[in-house]
Parts: sequence; C-alpha cells; structure tokens
Amino acid sequence: MPPAPESLRRLPGVDELLRRPDLASLWERLGPDGARRVIREVLEAARAAAMAPVAIEAELNAAAARRLNPSLRPVINATGVILHTNLGRAPLAPAAVAQVAAAAAAYTNLELNLDTGERGRRDLHLARLLAELTGAEQTIVVNNNAAAVLLAIHSLAIDRQGEILVSRGELVEIGESFRIPDIIARGGAKLVEVGSTNRTRIEDYERALTPATRVILRVHRSNFTQEGFVAQPSLAELSGLARRANVPLVEDLGSGCLARIPGVPSEPTVAESIAQGVDVVTYSGDKLLGGPQAGLASGGARWIAALRANPLFRALRVDRLTCAALEATLALIARQAWDELPVLAMLRATDIETRARAFAALVPPGFEVEIAAGDSLIGGGARPGDRLTPCLIGLARSGLSAAALARALRRHEPPIIARIAQDRCWLDLRTVPPAQEADLLAGLRAIM
Repeated sequence: MPPAPESLRRLPGVDELLRRPDLASLWERLGPDGARRVIREVLEAARAAAMAPVAIEAELNAAAARRLNPSLRPVINATGVILHTNLGRAPLAPAAVAQVAAAAAAYTNLELNLDTGERGRRDLHLARLLAELTGAEQTIVVNNNAAAVLLAIHSLAIDRQGEILVSRGELVEIGESFRIPDIIARGGAKLVEVGSTNRTRIEDYERALTPATRVILRVHRSNFTQEGFVAQPSLAELSGLARRANVPLVEDLGSGCLARIPGVPSEPTVAESIAQGVDVVTYSGDKLLGGPQAGLASGGARWIAALRANPLFRALRVDRLTCAALEATLALIARQAWDELPVLAMLRATDIETRARAFAALVPPGFEVEIAAGDSLIGGGARPGDRLTPCLIGLARSGLSAAALARALRRHEPPIIARIAQDRCWLDLRTVPPAQEADLLAGLRAIM
C-alpha cells in the first residue's frame, strides 16, 4: 500500500479534537455522544477529500450548525403559488400565531367546562363561530378534509353492503393517488357510479337508488374543471331526492370557503350548501379558509352525532394547537378582517407590479434582471380554472444555470423557493410579504 498523504497523517484524532478548548462548544451544543458522532463524520469526509488539517475546525462548526438546524423551518415562498402544498399551504394570521403560542405554553380548558367543572368537548370551542358562519347545527373537526370524508362514509354507510352513489364525473384524485373510490372502499362501503364522465342527471341518481343505498355523495371538482358538453344536477335536486329516499346527502366541498370575499375568485361556500339541503358538508381548515391543516364536517345534528359516535373520530381528532389556530382564524372571518388573513390578503393584492419594479431596481449587479407578466395558480386544489396575473422578476447569472441558481437560493438561510422557466429563476412577490424582501435581497447578495 502506498503511504498516506502527509495531510492525512497529520489529521487529529477524535479524542484530540474533543480536548481542544476552541471546540469545547461542541460539547455544549451537541452533547458528548453528538459531538463524537459529528467529529467522526467530519474526519471521514476529510480523509476522503484529502482535506488539510487547518480546515477541520471550520468543518466541525459547520457540521454542528447543520445538525442543530431544524429540519422543518421557515422558507421564503417566491413561487407565487399561494396555497403551495409542498410549502405547508396557508401561513397563519398573526392573531392565530399568538393564540397558538398561548395555548402551547400553558394548560388549557381543552376538554373542561369552566362553568360546571365537568368534562367538555374540544370542538365546542369552535361551535358558536362555525354555527354563525355556516348555518349548520353542528360541526366536528378532524385532521384534514380527506379524514372528514372518510369519517362521514365510514359512519353513514352503516355496513359493508351499504352503497354510496357518486357521479362518474366526480371520482376525483385528491392528491398523491388518494382517490374517492379508494376512500369509499376504505370507509367500508360499495361505490355505485352514476351517469357519465361529463353529464349526470338527477334521473341517473333515481335509477341507481336501491334498498342498499346509504349515502348520496357530491364531490366538488376543486382541482380541475370541466367545460363544453357537461351537466350535473343542482344541490337542491339532490337534496330533494335524498329526502325522498331517506338517505343523507354528503358534499365534499374541499376548498373551505366560508364567505364571499371582495376581490377573491368565488367558490361555493359551506353556508350555501347547507341552505340548499346538504346534510353533511366536509371542507378544509387551510386552503381558502386560511387556517391550520384541518378537516371540518358541518351539518344536521342527527348526522354529525353519528360521525362523533364513531370510534374512528377519536383517532382523527385534532389537538389544542389546531383548535386555537382555527378559532382565531374563524374570528377574523366572522368580522370580515380579510387583509389580516395572509391567504386572502395575497389574493386581494393589487400592488404586485409596483413592488416588483422597486425590488428589481435593488437587485445586486451581476444578475440579468427581467420584468415580465405571467400567471400563477392559487394552488391547494382551489379554483383550478383561475389564473392570477402577477408581475414576475426573472433572474439569470452568468456561469450559473437556472437550476444551479435555484439550488443556491434554496441553500440560503432562510431558504428561498423560486420558479424555473425559460432558463431563468422567476420571483413572484405576491407570496413574499414586504418584511421578507430584505432576506430575499440578502440571498441574492450571498450568491454574488
């Protein structure tokens, strides 16, 4: 074997490094086991790269910082996609953040009735606001909308022979291969497809009814659109049929829109569905509602009681932090404080071009800067046919591909997430709060 390079023979050992005063902070930051583990990893990498001994200390401190940095951390969303699923969808309003922090730092009356001293129900903290906003008799809250749909099907189908009627045009995939037929099967029911992909009439539902029918399910097409030769019965027609058949009408509304909001593309609201006779409406707590990830089921007391009595409900229910965030968000919606909810403020923003041009003037020299019109989706499976028309900032850097530039931005702290198209990185300030623009510029300067 040839002798090891001199630089490798001079690399210090683990124990020698642990005794160095200038590395004593490793013990404090990582603990003894963590410090040894990091030192071994850095030494192995140093030997593989034939690194000089003088670089070891810097590498150790960098490795310690990486280990201590949380895996889940804030990023700057410069994509323009407001409800970006990969980035956690809706950022919470400051009032919701404050209420979550207060609930997280102390014991709460989550399931305690302060008047009687007896055990209460956690969803009662939201009952008044939800009743006012939806017109429903009762509402329960679970982990997400898919869980709410699953719970409704599992609770109302009654037995494995129970049939659920769904239009063929509504057999959607929610995401990550999570499909309505699969949810129905997991919910212990039998799917009965009604009508055709593009046209379903009320007569199709009538012909599909049997003594085994347990639920009529309506699925809002929130993540795609149908145009042309299409038809579907109204909610009023479906609710009338459900009454005659003595089965519940369940609607998966998805988007979580609770009000008609000026300047925001319209979506069906929960209150409108309840008013048209839907027995159970399921919807998201984030998306257009603008709160935390959650799934809500609102409807008649008889049907919601069946969902609450299901043992599966306990497995799907939410914790106090979700309840706190949701209560604060609902309170903002109740008083129509649209611009205090980040999602709605971004949707309503009209100053994007002014901000983009001002920001472009501050970009450090060395970048090619382009201002261009474009479009963005709202995201999160909401209003798929609508396009926002932002003013985009296109960036290119000599010697760096667009992919390399995007990667460098992601490695900044905080990480910056941009769009790539036409060999440029594009920044959309619609999803960048003004307070984050300084961090965005710092990321660009760091690349230089």
